Formats: sequence, C-alpha cells, structure tokens
Amino acid sequence: MAKISRIIGGAFVSTSLLLGSVSMASAFTACQVTDTGGIDDAGFNQTAWKGVQDAMAEKGIEGRFLESQAETDYEANLNSLLGGQCDIIITVGFLMGDATKAAAEANPDQKFSIVDFAYDPAIPNVAGQVFATEQAAFLAGYLAAGMSQTGVIGTFGGINIPPVTVFMDGFVHGANYYNEKKGTSVTVLGWDPEAKEGLFTNNFESLDDGRAFAQNLYDEGADIVMPVAGPVGLGSAALADELGTDKLKIIGVDADQYMTDTEKQHVYLTSVLKRMDATVQAVIDSVMDGTFEGGVVVGTLANDGVGLAPFHDFEDDVPAELKAEIEEIRAGIIDGSIKFGN
Repeated sequence: MAKISRIIGGAFVSTSLLLGSVSMASAFTACQVTDTGGIDDAGFNQTAWKGVQDAMAEKGIEGRFLESQAETDYEANLNSLLGGQCDIIITVGFLMGDATKAAAEANPDQKFSIVDFAYDPAIPNVAGQVFATEQAAFLAGYLAAGMSQTGVIGTFGGINIPPVTVFMDGFVHGANYYNEKKGTSVTVLGWDPEAKEGLFTNNFESLDDGRAFAQNLYDEGADIVMPVAGPVGLGSAALADELGTDKLKIIGVDADQYMTDTEKQHVYLTSVLKRMDATVQAVIDSVMDGTFEGGVVVGTLANDGVGLAPFHDFEDDVPAELKAEIEEIRAGIIDGSIKFGN
C-alpha cells in the first residue's frame, strides 16, 4: 500500500491509497515542498506532484508533500523534512532556489531536486529541472496569431521571474514569426521581450487579478490571452466563460488546463505544457536505481519535456493548414532550422 502524507499549517493528515497491486509500504519515500500556489494549483505544483504519484503507482513508493502558504514557509518546510525520512526532497519553483541551496549545502548526504531552477556551478546533491518552455510557447504564439479574429492577442505573468517570462518570450516570438511568414500585423499586448517589460499580477493566487488583467487585455482588443500565473489564470478562464469563446479564448500553461479546469475547459484553445511529471519521475527513478547525480535536466520539444496540448473542443476550428504549419515549425525548432530569442 502506497501512502500519501499531507502536512498543512501544522496539522498532519495521512491518507492511505491502494495503488495497483502493491501490498506493503515501500521503504523509499519521495517528499515534495510546493510553492505558494499549493498542491492543487492546476499547474506546476500539481503537475510535479503527479510525477510523485506516478512513481507511487508504478514503483510502490511512499509520497509526502508540504504546502507553502508564503515564501517564509520554504525554509521551515524543508527543515521539517530533513533527518532521513525522505530519500529525495523535491522543491517546486524558482522562488525556492535560495532555500533549497541552503538546505542542500547544509545536508550533503540528502538528495534534492528542484523544479524550475538550476545552479551554476552545480550542487552535487541537487538535480535541477528546467524547461525550454519558450519552444512550446512559440507554437502557441503562432497558433494564437493564426486564430485571432481581432488581430490582437495578449499575455501577462504572475511574477517577473525567468520561468514565467520564458513563456511570454516564446509567445511573442511565435506571433512575430506568424506575421513574418504571413505578412500580417497581429499585435501582442502584455510583454516586450526586448525591454523585458510587461504586465504582472505580482502573485500566483488571486483569481480576481486573473479576471481583471484578462479584462484589461480584452478591452484593448485581445481575443486570445495566455496567463502565465498559476491559479491566477483560472480567473481569466472564468471571464472567458462569461464573455463567450467567440470573444475571448484562453491558452493555459504548465498542465493541460482543459483536463485540470474541468468546469471551464471549453475556453481553452490549448495549453503550453511543461511536463514536470515526467522529469520528477525520472529523478525519482535515478535515486532508486543509483544513477542520481547533481546537475540539470532540461525538458525540450525534442525529448517531450515541453509541448502543446490538444485543441480539444477547438479541434475542428483550427484550420488544417495552420495545424500543418505548427507541426513544421515544431520540427524546425527541434532540428535547429528555426531559431529565435537571444
């Protein structure tokens, strides 16, 4: 029997789940510390946790997580997991970089992995997981430019940090590539890759901000918006649901939000996928088979570490020609014939 343990705000809740044919608890335990978005953020925390869950189902390991309610919880949460109860501690989010580094250096025999961060120089007991999300976001920007009826699309971020702005970079470059190829002038609001300036809610929690920022972009003419802000984007989806998808469509990020935001799934044109579940599970496997080493794991289009989700309800609305062009661009990014950014 595999076990999930959850600790929130000092309260400990243990729930045992029967997974497959595993009949007894494994001695191996994978532990995760979330960023402030929480374990059920329909985004990167939840997707990373899915990697642990997949390992639980397939390997019969135990899994535990701690939710950080604020950045001040990072150090305390990490410290509470130290002491030999976790074979691997997985921290989620760029903002946990300093706390993870401090814990790893103070505990060199404990193995760590951090999602959305890599250290230079590498820390021997930390495997960083980073993602070339600009590649998949490039495809989303091209798609959005090709699907926009107003000739205006938009994006905004949660916090101005590289794992957020890399999505926005790719989105703008993809739309610009569409303009270059088609001779059009689709405008992208919300982010300037050259000036590194744009719209940010400065949080990953407020659905009200997600609604307000999407409303502002819609008022300026955008009919497709890509929020890069975790649960904040659910507020944008709620607005699109109220307005109708003929007026506003949403592009999700991190997970396939058609699958995670089931009440509003019809508003998602697609999602830019960051397959943290696959990289988390790969790190767990490396610890279990003795091949773990510090350094960096990079998810790309070539290794399916990033990608574009299906069009789902919009499958019949996306022209076949546009679909074919997106596949050609994907191949071009993989073989290096299409380059963009700095």
